[in-house]
Amino acid sequence: MTGFEPWILFAIACNFAGYATYLAGLRRDLVEPNRASWLIWSASTGLEAATYWAVNPGAVQTVVFVVSAVACIAVTIGIWRRSTWAMPSVTEALCVVTCLAALALWLIFSEAFWAHMLVVAAVPVSFLPTWASVVADRDRERSPAWGLWTVGDLATLIVAARHGGEGAGEYAYLVVEFLCHASVWAMVGVATINPLRSLARRGGVYALGGYRQTAAMFTVGETHLGKSVFVARAFAEGEPMLEFTGRRLATGKVPSLMRGGADRYVQVTPDHYMGPSGRLDDLVNHSCDPNAGLRFTDHGVFLVAIRDIAAGEEVTWDYSTTLTGSNWHMICGCRSATCRRVIGNFETIDPERQQFYRARNLVAPYLRRRDAVEVGRRIRG
Repeated sequence: MTGFEPWILFAIACNFAGYATYLAGLRRDLVEPNRASWLIWSASTGLEAATYWAVNPGAVQTVVFVVSAVACIAVTIGIWRRSTWAMPSVTEALCVVTCLAALALWLIFSEAFWAHMLVVAAVPVSFLPTWASVVADRDRERSPAWGLWTVGDLATLIVAARHGGEGAGEYAYLVVEFLCHASVWAMVGVATINPLRSLARRGGVYALGGYRQTAAMFTVGETHLGKSVFVARAFAEGEPMLEFTGRRLATGKVPSLMRGGADRYVQVTPDHYMGPSGRLDDLVNHSCDPNAGLRFTDHGVFLVAIRDIAAGEEVTWDYSTTLTGSNWHMICGCRSATCRRVIGNFETIDPERQQFYRARNLVAPYLRRRDAVEVGRRIRG
């Protein structure tokens, strides 16, 4: 049995669709891929394809690995263009060294089989950073790509079986790759096979995929302040837009010096801050004349539109609406007509503007409670 039978075409289509939807999600900031894993995969997939071909000459399923190798490099370039350089981690270094050792085995000692087995052994190790990332927050990898890759791996296994494949040389990599992809798919939710997730549409799509609607309603772009969040559709006044998340930290745990991208902390009580979430809420900029504000509820902290917002507008909120008793301040670059020049505690806002935020419930609860105490004192006095 030779040629491109339907199963191999199906496997190629699944893998190609997987990388296409993953890239679409990456560009729309719907996924937060782990740089370490993708760096390793981009370095190893080409070697996997080459050694697999050497061990199984003429195996048509090698085409799937070649497509994956090219696509991995494309995704890795996309990730690195959006990030800054950092020294390789222990896992990264270990996997890259393993791949180099496999290449040496193959080229110097003509040991294609053991070179291939060495690369196979590196595959689960390369997934360690991604597994850890998903355990911490499965929304980082909630893409239909994982389901598509798993189905593609299964189709490739079927091709190998139909072509009479046997032994570890032909099945080891296929099985390991299938199990690794399937494990991530199971962790992020099997319903994520829905490819419309990466097209960022609203409606019943999200009931199937189990995604938060908010992530698909925004895009990330650049302004004079750096990375900024823009709405992908219109929002009406009073409409919730985005949930702010992050681990709660005592004031003493917050870094005393924060600059640029490291300054992602929101005061939530007199003694606690909400730390960076690694999501879109970290990128929403300040404005002295914002179109949104933070509302604290029993179900979380939400960014709410304080006026009608047209599609394509940048989303902003007033950082001072949660601050009091803090030494933090920031030179403002919002360029609005009402810019205060220096951003600090809530008390630094004009009293009329303070009342504007209070009337719309866009002030941190501990500030509202303090206001109530002060009013009570005036009445009793």
